[in-house]
Amino acid sequence: MSVDPGDIVGHRRRALAAMDTGDAWPKDSPWLREAVETLPRDAFAPDTLWTWDGQAWQRVTRAGDPQGWTRLVHAGPDEATITQITDGVPSSSLSCTSIVVDMLDSLDLEPGHRVLELGTGTGWNAALIAHRVGPTGHVTSIEADPALATGAAATLTRAGARVDVRVGDGALGRPPAAPYDRLIATYAVERVPRAWIEQTTPGGDIVFPWTRLGYFALTIGKDGRSASGWLHGLAQFMNARGTPTTPTHRQVRADRDPDHERPLTRDPHPLHDDAHLIWALRLRLPDVLFDTSADSHGVHARLHDGTESWATITTPPNGRPIASQGGPRRLVDELEAAWDAWTAAGAIGLYEHGMTVTADDEQFVWAGDPDTGTRWPLPVPAPLTIG
Repeated sequence: MSVDPGDIVGHRRRALAAMDTGDAWPKDSPWLREAVETLPRDAFAPDTLWTWDGQAWQRVTRAGDPQGWTRLVHAGPDEATITQITDGVPSSSLSCTSIVVDMLDSLDLEPGHRVLELGTGTGWNAALIAHRVGPTGHVTSIEADPALATGAAATLTRAGARVDVRVGDGALGRPPAAPYDRLIATYAVERVPRAWIEQTTPGGDIVFPWTRLGYFALTIGKDGRSASGWLHGLAQFMNARGTPTTPTHRQVRADRDPDHERPLTRDPHPLHDDAHLIWALRLRLPDVLFDTSADSHGVHARLHDGTESWATITTPPNGRPIASQGGPRRLVDELEAAWDAWTAAGAIGLYEHGMTVTADDEQFVWAGDPDTGTRWPLPVPAPLTIG
């Protein structure tokens, strides 16, 4: 029997069924399915959502298009729902259900825990946390946008979720309510803020997305100043508020013709569907952004470095893939060199990578072993200049 597109209850059931079918519920956290069922996603979605029509972001309202609004909220386990657009780009969302539950599984929550969440958004993630920690626990959530914080606090109250929502800078944590047993961020960072480690108890866990690559779960050391742990999954998250917006491929290319074209000498399909390779390339080429798509002809890719260099890989009908490159760098050449280096080193898997933050604030991603494995230092922000 088909589901009426405007039937919220029907869509809730279908969303749960899709998670069941995809085996997307974490096996070690059975409480998550019950929490999502008790606190449905649509109860935390604002009245206005946004969808991309191929050219621009379009507004979809609950009152004006209830069926379209409902479809966006319950689009699928792996699809996020955009809830805010700022300066023409998404700035807040309901993250896809599969990632939300996976990150909360990584957080290893228990009843009675004190938890700090950074990036309240709509409040759904905070509500799920509060459901788990129960009346003996405590949840503090920090949101940089005052309007989002006000809306989330009201929604959480209506849902009966006990969450202390505060407006502030997530990088600073929330010292008055510290220490916390667990800390989770819902936006990406390039380095782990020192406050996150110092405000979490030794032995406690922090879960956060790192750049555009994936999310880590680190355990705080006995010294209360260091942390180490493993990569737990691939996902792309919005950056912290105030992070400079990265130009798009179209902006970097600026309608320029390529300086160089050549056949691609390898099958591009792994660029699209091999998560281990995708992780390896992004780790080894941190300033190169690339996205891929696939159709009946094959795989297509777009690369750029955010400044002057760009490249495309296109697969014509019944033809060999073509690499087109422009700007001072040859990005496809760099990508292939990094691919070859990863293969030569044994094609280490993405889940064999971890991250360490030392007591002296040295921060690095490592492969295989935190002490002896290859290291990739996390970038240190340039000092602010005044005047």
